[in-house]
Amino acid sequence: MLTHEVMTQPNVTPQEFKRLKEQVTARMIQILTEEQGYTLEEAIDRVYTSPIYEKLSDANTGLYFQSPRYVLSYL
Repeated sequence: MLTHEVMTQPNVTPQEFKRLKEQVTARMIQILTEEQGYTLEEAIDRVYTSPIYEKLSDANTGLYFQSPRYVLSYL
């Protein structure tokens, strides 16, 4: 018998969340500079002032657990 399981966010500590968020953010900035021609300053500004960064900063969204390219697709 097959059952449907609800996907839930993994339990992470505040320190793990911060580290994961920083890793996703750093990679997003790297992608913008290396692949999309942004200067470092432009990329940092683009990421940190975006509505998606606000969502990334909310652990309840689970975006910190997604790939940086996926998160960037909403930028």
